[in-house]
Amino acid sequence: MGKFSFEKLDVWQKSKDFTVKIYQITSEFPPTEKFGLVTQLRRASISVSSNLAEGSSRTSNKDQARFYIMAYSSAVEILNQLIISKDLDFLSEEVYKELRSEIEHVTSMINRLHKATDNY
Repeated sequence: MGKFSFEKLDVWQKSKDFTVKIYQITSEFPPTEKFGLVTQLRRASISVSSNLAEGSSRTSNKDQARFYIMAYSSAVEILNQLIISKDLDFLSEEVYKELRSEIEHVTSMINRLHKATDNY
């Protein structure tokens, strides 16, 4: 079975793995957050990898760049939601720092991908 181009991107693989981690961690959030932070975090994390995948399929650099910007924006949205989750004591300091480090790494990778696309 062949791979699509997005599956070969390190940033897509990391963002996909991050999404799995978000699903695992949010499954431990209070039931009252089922339609709040849990849903928001999950949707935003899926949005990062989905926009990377969709952007990689676009034929123009301008289209690709637009989707990479949306992926970056979703990653920043996740960071905001993680900060709130920590402030509400839904995340320990240790878990928060680990997730923050991962999202910072992903956003850095997205920036590099965007710049590479923007230079063509």
